[in-house]
Amino acid sequence: MTNELKVRVHRGTQEIGGSCIELQTGDARLVLDVGRPLSARRGDQVDLPDVPGLASGDDPTLLGVVISHGHLDHYGLLDQVSPNVPVIAGEAAAAIVEAARFFSPGPALRPAIHLRDRVPLQVGPFTITPYLVDHSAFDAYAVQVDTGDHRFFYTGDLRGHGRKAALFEQLIAEPPVDVDILLMEGTHIGASAADEPTHATGSESDVERAMATTMRGTPGLVVAAGSAQNVDRLVTCYRAARRAGRTLLIDLYGVAVARATGRGTIPQPGFPGLGVWVPRRQKVRVMQSGEFHRTREVRGLRVFPEQIAAHPERYAIYTASSSIAELVTAGALDDSGTVIWSMWSGYLKEPSGQRLRSMCATNGVAFEEHHTSGHATVTDLQRLADAFHARALVPIHTEGGFRYGGIFANAEAHVDGDWWAA
Repeated sequence: MTNELKVRVHRGTQEIGGSCIELQTGDARLVLDVGRPLSARRGDQVDLPDVPGLASGDDPTLLGVVISHGHLDHYGLLDQVSPNVPVIAGEAAAAIVEAARFFSPGPALRPAIHLRDRVPLQVGPFTITPYLVDHSAFDAYAVQVDTGDHRFFYTGDLRGHGRKAALFEQLIAEPPVDVDILLMEGTHIGASAADEPTHATGSESDVERAMATTMRGTPGLVVAAGSAQNVDRLVTCYRAARRAGRTLLIDLYGVAVARATGRGTIPQPGFPGLGVWVPRRQKVRVMQSGEFHRTREVRGLRVFPEQIAAHPERYAIYTASSSIAELVTAGALDDSGTVIWSMWSGYLKEPSGQRLRSMCATNGVAFEEHHTSGHATVTDLQRLADAFHARALVPIHTEGGFRYGGIFANAEAHVDGDWWAA
């Protein structure tokens, strides 16, 4: 007699982000991701999905929560999960999230068990095998779950055109066999065909080349606006600056994240051609917290606004968009300089993005976009689906789940909250 594997997607079948999946076999249950929806605004209260024992920790059938990677739309409700529920996540992902909390408060990952590439974990009747994937979050995993009778595979978020694209190609070349359910992200599968790009806007290497060209062609300062937690993009900016003969300056947030990766190959203090610029907001945060070791440790590498203003052609900066205005005020960024937007273009429609565009226009600062997505193209998703030959392919992390049937064989749509069997 076999144990049935039941699956319930609590959130994500009809939206990008907020992912949460519940698995059950016999009387044992496992949760994959507890994300905060991207549609939720800062300060909005978002309740946990209705998973027995998740908030209370009093249901012994709930064996744990697996977090695929350190983006808030996959772990952002973890602070509402009972500390009695074990969390399983990547070690570097947890360290990066913890480092980020000093600058941007949010939940800790607090893993009791660490995910390691292709190293199986036994949690009750579930055998969990993580697969390190290429994504804009460092230490991101797809997750295979075996129950002995059934095999389930959750892609998490992944792509095939980043700095770890070889991982995507390896997954296609050596896919798991006999997969009953492939729960596959479809960020780029839109509500209509017109919303579906068939190719990436470029690879990380393409972004590097474009940034290097901009840095060479700009007589003044170049500032790239991006996320400190996008480690691939930090590497891209550093390599571009080296190609252009500039010193890359990162802020304290970037320093903390780079160190938290635990990888000596990631650009960080001590690398040639890398310095540190401390924005005003981070200075205040250090003073208020009393954690002066953060500035003391980079004292010999700091470059101050007046130094940048004296020789802007020597530098490129990778920082948050909110810090750029003070470079204009300091005279370091003027009509000889360029701002590179290196994030999703949709953020430019928000008030902060509009203010940045307006400030650049007012001060004659050139504005360019050099970015590529953290998510797989439709073409790459088709390659992945073809390689897996799963009995059923189920959409998640997409606004076009109902369109999977016209793109993939064996597509099987479900709605949030419904249980279904493998």
